[in-house]
Amino acid sequence: MSQQPQSAHPSPTGSHDGQLSVGYVKEKARVVARMKRIEGQVRAITRMIEDETYCIDVLTQIAASDKALKAVAIELLDSHLDHCVRSAIGHGGDEADAKVREASEAIARLVRS
Repeated sequence: MSQQPQSAHPSPTGSHDGQLSVGYVKEKARVVARMKRIEGQVRAITRMIEDETYCIDVLTQIAASDKALKAVAIELLDSHLDHCVRSAIGHGGDEADAKVREASEAIARLVRS
């Protein structure tokens, strides 16, 4: 029997029922496709290293993969702000404060990376 992983974070409605409503759900197939392309890029980098490809060429591909991952991160963050944070602010109180703090921490992690 397969069990759904549960998030440590409540959904915008505060539930921990494993059926979280995420902001990117409508774009899930497209986001998954982008991640699979990035996965392919990373595998290609591994092959480049195994084949002893020139260092600068490997570094160029690493930079491209990093940029692609950051683009997905920005898209997910935008979706989170538009869906989860907006919903929590609508509910107000501690839930809103927690979602704004969570988003701020996520932005800080992206900026530091």
